[in-house]
Amino acid sequence: MAGDSGPATPVQRRIGLLGGTSWESSATYYTALNRGVRDRLGGMHSADLVLRSVDFAEVEALQVAGDWAALGRRYEAEAAALAAAGAEVVGILANTMHLVHDDVVRGAGEGVQVVHVVDAVAGAAAALGVTRLGLLGTRYTMRSRELYPARLGGQGIDVVVPGPDDADEVHRVIYDELVRGEVRDASREAYLEIVARLVDDGAQAVVLGCTELSLLLDATDPAAAPVPLLDSTSLHVVALLDAALAPVSTPVLEEEGAA
Repeated sequence: MAGDSGPATPVQRRIGLLGGTSWESSATYYTALNRGVRDRLGGMHSADLVLRSVDFAEVEALQVAGDWAALGRRYEAEAAALAAAGAEVVGILANTMHLVHDDVVRGAGEGVQVVHVVDAVAGAAAALGVTRLGLLGTRYTMRSRELYPARLGGQGIDVVVPGPDDADEVHRVIYDELVRGEVRDASREAYLEIVARLVDDGAQAVVLGCTELSLLLDATDPAAAPVPLLDSTSLHVVALLDAALAPVSTPVLEEEGAA
């Protein structure tokens, strides 16, 4: 009959990427999203996306100054630009910049889905049965009560962060090395020692809560750490693909004269 739903059609929704913080991790997102679309749709398919890559030096200066209101205004405008370019799904390509998630939602407007990285992590942690999750990220991410603790607390997951000295080292490696494309074995060993201390503090898994950390630690290697490592970047990519490639049911029109 007219109006019945037919087979699901794999129609892509355009993905808007708000990146550049840093461009190193944004390049990882770009590659992973295109590979994901190819793997899911096959053939010659690649991702339908638009990328706004900001100057990280400008963003970092505002972070240091603590001017999150200015960052929120900047990201609201960037999200509006992505929506104007046809984006229907938006991803913020940095854990820390999810601190202005609400501004991005406001800028993107109604009808645009902004996929939150912490929600992607929450699903993976819940699937593992984790109730205490270690968090590695920038100083801003680890100090925030709203970003990970509040969003995960509603699902019964506590968040534990490194002590002050360890937190300083985690932050330093991100900003002094990883965002510059420098991956050092000594820093990898230091991070693994910090992970071990989080485990001693009861962490059942540890989230790599900065998009650059996948450059340093391999979450796909079960032997890489004493507990599972949850790579926020790869989990966010999967969530973006799920949103962009959600099946769309097309109406089956009844032919004229059909019974």
